[in-house]
Amino acid sequence: MTEPLLVITTLPDGESGEHLAGQLVERGLAACVNIGAAVTSVYRWHGRLERGREVMLTIKTTRAAYPALERAIVDGHPYELPEVIAVPITAGLDDYLQWIDACTKS
Repeated sequence: MTEPLLVITTLPDGESGEHLAGQLVERGLAACVNIGAAVTSVYRWHGRLERGREVMLTIKTTRAAYPALERAIVDGHPYELPEVIAVPITAGLDDYLQWIDACTKS
């Protein structure tokens, strides 16, 4: 089994979040994508303080699938610089982690 990862990204709205989530799961780059409720993001961009409403995607994948997943997020993302953060899953229900692995095998 390859190392499971939790990947986080944000999108401007639920429609774009659902579109990207569907692509990632359909292509076998993610086992599951959770689309969260709208959040307010506060960030600095081009020297200015910005605020915006976004939806957060929580993506379950593996280290082996990560390079293609990252490319798919960047290619399908409307932002100039999308947030893409991967965190190792260090523990979890073994059957669930095996399911992630099985869903992301090419």
